[in-house]
Amino acid sequence: MTQNPFDALGGGGFDMNALLQQAQQMQEQLQQAQDQLAEQKITGTIAGGAVTVTVNGVGELFGVDITAGQFDGSDSDDLADLGDMIVAAYRDAKAKAEAAASEAMGPLAGGLEGLGGGLPGLGGPEGGSPSGQLGF
Repeated sequence: MTQNPFDALGGGGFDMNALLQQAQQMQEQLQQAQDQLAEQKITGTIAGGAVTVTVNGVGELFGVDITAGQFDGSDSDDLADLGDMIVAAYRDAKAKAEAAASEAMGPLAGGLEGLGGGLPGLGGPEGGSPSGQLGF
């Protein structure tokens, strides 16, 4: 007669099917959250709205708006300032996107502790990045 090696753990407290089902449900929830983030539009602005950048919730750039009359492009300093402002507005939008992603996925990452750790990149105690950034 073959003995189940898990019998020594007492009472059969380990149910592989339940664990796999839980993992599949969590994977579906994570995919739904990622899909919602991909459709979300987030803006970042600088200089009182002189430059506005639009990204989605996963950090993909969708648009750059420059307010008319703010930059005439007549000298190189003006263009350099414009470039700096676009970068700053993008960073603002990206930070907001990262916050939205952490908010949307953070609760889901907590449920993975029973499966061996948190999600990488969500800044959780296990497996997360030390900076708490998502890394997109």
